[in-house]
Amino acid sequence: MRIVISEFMSLDGVVQAPGGPEEDTDGGFTQGGWTHPYFDEVVGGAFDTALGDADALLFGRRTWQAMAGAWPERAGDPFADRMNSLPKYVVSSTLGDDKPTWSHTTRIPGDSALARIRELRAAEGRDLLVMGSATLARTLLHEGLADELRLLVMPVIVGGGKTIFPGDGALRPFELVSTTVSGTGVHVCTYRAAGEEDRAVSAGPEA
Repeated sequence: MRIVISEFMSLDGVVQAPGGPEEDTDGGFTQGGWTHPYFDEVVGGAFDTALGDADALLFGRRTWQAMAGAWPERAGDPFADRMNSLPKYVVSSTLGDDKPTWSHTTRIPGDSALARIRELRAAEGRDLLVMGSATLARTLLHEGLADELRLLVMPVIVGGGKTIFPGDGALRPFELVSTTVSGTGVHVCTYRAAGEEDRAVSAGPEA
């Protein structure tokens, strides 16, 4: 499987609380919902495509809880039905195994997360899709486990907040695969980790 990270992102690299003011207020963040003026069919289509390419979803605890509180109530919509039916993995040291009540969810304990994620990445399948989950996404990038980035870069500077990018000074080259610009000025960019094409070829058509 390929690990694909999909994020709403501001021009200054912020991914925190794109959906609403109460989504994530860590650090006193007050700009929640900053993506709303830029949604259009292109933006929605990008997420529909990402979900359609996925065989499973991978979340951090906070993003999983937000999603679990929203998507089960939207059953009957094709996007929601796809979201609800896919296998889901949530990395958490605080959720009990009885808490992941969203359908098809498996908890990955935090202390064994990297080993389990490597196992999933080595398994047959298509994409293992990460949405939001800034801390998890940053860890995956730091560990060289992110095969593709799908970034929806919105024409706004948020002025500070959480980012997915490691701050360790290491170079991590990516190759631009495609880019589309929406009518609201969002750049929908797909980047593949350098060398990922070789990995996919060597692993076979199901990698």
